[in-house]
Amino acid sequence: MTQFDQMHSGELYLPTEPDILYEQLNCQDLLYDFNHTRPSQRKKREELLKIMFNELGENVYIKPPLNANRGGHFYKIGNNVYINYNLTMVDDTRITIGSHTMIGPNVTLIAGTHPLETQLRKEGYQYNLPVSIGENSWLGANVTVLQGVTIGNNVVVGANSLVTKDIPDNTLVMGSPAKIVTNLD
Repeated sequence: MTQFDQMHSGELYLPTEPDILYEQLNCQDLLYDFNHTRPSQRKKREELLKIMFNELGENVYIKPPLNANRGGHFYKIGNNVYINYNLTMVDDTRITIGSHTMIGPNVTLIAGTHPLETQLRKEGYQYNLPVSIGENSWLGANVTVLQGVTIGNNVVVGANSLVTKDIPDNTLVMGSPAKIVTNLD
């Protein structure tokens, strides 16, 4: 199994392998270009997003700055998605954002993490678990979503929430850790 395969397997791997670092630098160069566009350069932004993101739907708006490890290379974004400024993506494996979803400012999506064992961390190992956000959902400002979490369809995540476990469809959650407040119709 290659290091690239291990990135998506949930197994430990070393992100410092030369091929992985080379790919990451290329993605970050594209992010740099995207983040340094003028607001009037909307067409250039759209072109850069199409290069950066693995699957990008129609009518997707991402307001710079955008921060990421892989520059959206492992992302799937649906149609009619709005992402406010300063989205941070620890996107070392797949992240999915469903259609008609809104993401507030300063949101962090974390697909990569490190082992609890001190020696493995010291050696630089990490592992990744995918993050998935369903359709017609809204993540408020300053939300953090941890690795391995699936957020269902029609979910609202209140501002400043920390999402540590899966969230079912049609719910309002908030808090740290996020808890279900009510069901939505």
